[in-house]
Amino acid sequence: MRPGGPGARRRGRDRVRKLLALSATIVGALVIGIVPASAITDGEPDMNGHPYVGIMVAKDATGNPLWRCSGTLMSSTVFLTAGHCTESPAASIAIWFDSGYPNQIPIAPGYPAAGPNRCAGIVGYPCTGDAAGTPHTHPQYNPNAFFLFDLGVVQLSAPLVMSQYGDLPALDELDSLATQRGLQDVTFTAVGYGLQKSFPLQASWKNQALRTRMVAHPKLDQINGGIVGDFAMLLSNNASTGGTCFGDSGGPNFIGTSNVVAGVTSFGLNRTCAGTGGVYRVDKADDLAWLATFGLS
Repeated sequence: MRPGGPGARRRGRDRVRKLLALSATIVGALVIGIVPASAITDGEPDMNGHPYVGIMVAKDATGNPLWRCSGTLMSSTVFLTAGHCTESPAASIAIWFDSGYPNQIPIAPGYPAAGPNRCAGIVGYPCTGDAAGTPHTHPQYNPNAFFLFDLGVVQLSAPLVMSQYGDLPALDELDSLATQRGLQDVTFTAVGYGLQKSFPLQASWKNQALRTRMVAHPKLDQINGGIVGDFAMLLSNNASTGGTCFGDSGGPNFIGTSNVVAGVTSFGLNRTCAGTGGVYRVDKADDLAWLATFGLS
């Protein structure tokens, strides 16, 4: 999950000017604690609830692991995640679909390998997974204003066939939620791997970071306004509904109990993963058009 910023996303000739303005805004926002998002908090093990949701590890050009994120297999060859999970210097991606329950996904024996390539000869997490592929980031993604186009795709090098995949929303499908009364009654299903608990830096030793697929059911707090404009949503993150945290970045937020991905986990507002979580919407025209180039519709 990464930081969000105020203002609506613009898709016109003034986009560059708006991007630069929002980039300046996000720098200020970081000072008051807005941070990237990562894992499910106050949730429960997903077990076999969403077998098409996986944990990915991005690797650089030499094969060394960089970071981990979550995501959704949308077809036999396309894995959907956040743009900040696929950005440079990521050159390749390894993905696992094990639920990690009742035990976390284990570190492979012998990791890290001696020498400059920590994955040399290592089979298993975080080096080789159930699938591998090439990362792609939304063409308008800007790391200095990542929240505006925080969408990424991993194109698998070989098909991975499953009985069910995630599905995309219709164009502007989420706009109807902005005029719906009782936003707190709109529920999503957030799924991901990562921290189950996050504490302030001085107590970080208490963090819970098992590599287990978890699920929570956050409520809608904000859409089409406030700090999220039309590019994201804010969902609840508390002990009652659960939410997302570090390591859940790129993971799906399904509409209700469906397999329709409303958006991918993108940013948080503090380092303890409390209050609300930011979700990048995938129902906008530029997102759906870009995803269509990978065969998704």
